[in-house]
Amino acid sequence: MATRLSRERVVEAAVRLADEEGFDALSLAAVARVFGVAVPSLYKHVESLDALRAEVALVAVRELTDRMRRAAVGRARGEALRALARACRAYVREHPGRYAATVRAVGPDDPLAAERLAALDEALEVIYAVLRGYGIEGEDLVDAARALRSAMHGFALLEAAGGFGLPRHVDRSYEAMLDAFDAMLERWGERMVGSKGGRRAAAGRSPRRAR
Repeated sequence: MATRLSRERVVEAAVRLADEEGFDALSLAAVARVFGVAVPSLYKHVESLDALRAEVALVAVRELTDRMRRAAVGRARGEALRALARACRAYVREHPGRYAATVRAVGPDDPLAAERLAALDEALEVIYAVLRGYGIEGEDLVDAARALRSAMHGFALLEAAGGFGLPRHVDRSYEAMLDAFDAMLERWGERMVGSKGGRRAAAGRSPRRAR
């Protein structure tokens, strides 16, 4: 049985288990059971549980980034915002365990720190591209991206936990939130166009790793 193992297959199994059992519940023992092997057999392909969780996080960030990029491409402002946000919500609903891995912090001892930081930067660039469509630039991109990510993340987690019990369809509430964000970002961009000084001087710079 052990001859069937490879790093790729071990990671694929871990990704599936993250969705089925939850990212926090992911263990080497659970992955070993998928292949019918003892845990030590996995160490030929993955160094540790932390390394395996980092692999899952990397896969998930890349998948989510691709979803958001494909959704937003060819669109601008409100259309791009709504397409990106809907794609993000759909990913969370389809892959809750993988999504949980995307928000896992990248520590100094993370086995895939460089790869994960690069992947997270790509995800941010997709969000920044949508925000730039509103005329938001420079360090304001950080503030706007954090606000948007917080709204999407908070809504998705509350929805997943069954936290919306009022008699109104959740889809309508999500769309209302996006309408409000669209209006806010429009005003934010207009404010920047009319501003002068340091903020305008910062336009064009792309903040990195402002998570």
